[in-house]
Amino acid sequence: MLPSPESLLQLLQRFIKSSTQIKQIHSVLITNGNLSIPNPSSFRWTTTLFYNTLIRAYLNINLPHTTLLLFTHMLSHNIPPNAHTFPSLAKAAACNKTPSFIDKPLYSQALKRGVLADPFVQTSFICLYAESGNVCCARKVFDEMPEPCVVSYNAMLDGFCKNGDMGSAVLFFESMPVKDVYSWTSVVNGYVKKECYDSAFRSFKRMIMQRVSGGCAVKPNEATFVSVLSACANSNRVTGLSYGKQIHGYIVKNEDRISAFVGTALINMYGKTDGLEYATKVFGSMVNKQVCTWNTMISTLASNGKEKQALEMFNKMKVEGRVPNDVTFVAVLAACARAELVKPGLHVFNSMLPRFGIVPKMEHYGCVVDLLGRAGFLAEAEEFMRKMSFEPDASVLGALLGACKLHGAVDIGSEVAKRLYRLEPQQCGQYILLSSIYAGVDNWEHATSLRNVMVDAGFQKPPAYSTVNAL
Repeated sequence: MLPSPESLLQLLQRFIKSSTQIKQIHSVLITNGNLSIPNPSSFRWTTTLFYNTLIRAYLNINLPHTTLLLFTHMLSHNIPPNAHTFPSLAKAAACNKTPSFIDKPLYSQALKRGVLADPFVQTSFICLYAESGNVCCARKVFDEMPEPCVVSYNAMLDGFCKNGDMGSAVLFFESMPVKDVYSWTSVVNGYVKKECYDSAFRSFKRMIMQRVSGGCAVKPNEATFVSVLSACANSNRVTGLSYGKQIHGYIVKNEDRISAFVGTALINMYGKTDGLEYATKVFGSMVNKQVCTWNTMISTLASNGKEKQALEMFNKMKVEGRVPNDVTFVAVLAACARAELVKPGLHVFNSMLPRFGIVPKMEHYGCVVDLLGRAGFLAEAEEFMRKMSFEPDASVLGALLGACKLHGAVDIGSEVAKRLYRLEPQQCGQYILLSSIYAGVDNWEHATSLRNVMVDAGFQKPPAYSTVNAL
């Protein structure tokens, strides 16, 4: 006896986030013909409901392409989409590598089906247009909403911030009738992305001062803290450390506990602002440490000259049962490269696939080339690069060229530089490095020749800057 459509729908809704069950139920629905023939008029929307649930299910298991493909099947079988179909489709389209190719055709379908009056559909298209960089269309959709809610306002505000239009974002933010934590966080995060760190600090301070002064009480959430701590980590070290300590104090005073992600952001901030001691204390006080927390602590130790401690932390991570990921190995290999720990570094690299099932990526190969090159094993680094299963990119070649400069290896450096020219003919870095290599061995003729080539080609070295004036 075939299962009824109702029971299949219930099963699908029950296992809405389970990949295996979703695919099994989808197969049964195809076999039974539930997805190809519209149901009788009394159950007109049943087939649409099947498609809507499948579309949402595949989106939940991170298969946006399948979600969009289902919609094309839906249309080809003359199954009418409704207002519940489009929000999931808009999210799937936003996940696409080129959402700008999909946003307008999808919007046209929603217009054709007469569902654009639904605020959920309108808000989903604001998000999609913002993701594709089409802020004008997003604003047009927003302006057509008769009574936008705070969620729609936040979607439009986030669109301005994501696309770097902070001028419009601030004007829009000030015009909002209601501002919640997501509104404030979008502004803080927008300033961080634009590297306007002082503005991010001011926005955060204004947010918490409103709460303190009895204004419209908005409490910062995890995302707010992570954003503003990122501003501290990337700004001037002295200013960043000062603001970071104040924010840390606010978190301790106002939060019941430090979450894994806020703790990780604190460790990263202290690690980048010469506050290694504080970073270590935060790490030690955390009850819930995620893999990203361990990764950040390993990177922090390595970047602050504690490479051996970074390796010890990696071993401690494994002892405590945490499974390292590919980011962990980048951090550990970078630590080995900094300290020229060739043997431990190669051991770590060689354990990635057989022990942890992690296939080395370009970043891992680049770290090993850097490790061998810094330690003076230039021939071994070149041989290692030659044995890679894919062509090395500019980062890997650049690591070897940097090592050639360090050790004055003219011949290998010349060959590596030629390969870099072919990969990135418009970048001036390889010219400068090779010129420095020639100058280092007193080959001034070749050094001058390369500098002249740069001038003739119109290349300009980016101007250097100093943080001394900020101290």
